[in-house]
Amino acid sequence: MVRDITRLPASRIIIMRSALLRAAALLALASSSALAAPLQVAAVPAARLDTAVFAGGCFWGVQAVFQHVKGVVSATSGYAGGTVASPGYEAVTTGRTGHAEAVRVVFDPSTVSYTTLLDVFFTVAHNPTELNRQGPDVGTQYRSALFFTNPAQHAVAAKFVSMLDKSGRHKRPIVTQISSLRTFYPAEAYHQDYATRNPQAPYIVYHDAPKLEALKREYSALWTDKLATSAMR
Repeated sequence: MVRDITRLPASRIIIMRSALLRAAALLALASSSALAAPLQVAAVPAARLDTAVFAGGCFWGVQAVFQHVKGVVSATSGYAGGTVASPGYEAVTTGRTGHAEAVRVVFDPSTVSYTTLLDVFFTVAHNPTELNRQGPDVGTQYRSALFFTNPAQHAVAAKFVSMLDKSGRHKRPIVTQISSLRTFYPAEAYHQDYATRNPQAPYIVYHDAPKLEALKREYSALWTDKLATSAMR
């Protein structure tokens, strides 16, 4: 029997449409060839760098936002916070591995602070008031979360979230989880630089391009056209 989607709730139709957009985008990428490599920033001595992991829904847009922030050396899409070793996209997307789609950000603290990255994350990269979802994408794999890599980050993140929650900037409570990073698993190569390589994909146009526009408009001093690499190491 053919299902009449016009009789489904509007919210369900939006979720189905988003899933179809993501599926179509992945199929288009799989069938394409000779993908253009993005510009990359110059190398910075490793001793000066710090690492943090952010989860805020589909990693395509979150990665793209951080790649355009001055001081970010690399932004890698991947998976964090789960209980299954070496998960793949198909497993994570079921919501049963416990992982969240996340982005590992390696940055130069002398150029951009962790607090500034938090501000960008909570202002333009995602909506921290949506529980286990982000926009049309639903499931614990799309949860809002911060994975700290040292005690200093933990303290800064906890204070930032507390102050943001009390500031009244958002009408609903902040639901962002804060936990220690155990292991970060880089996502498959076809997910890396997805928004950059596929700017006309419907999912990117509808959900992620506005994030980049907001970053450029609200954080013009941080914006850079030279993309951070998507190093998968």
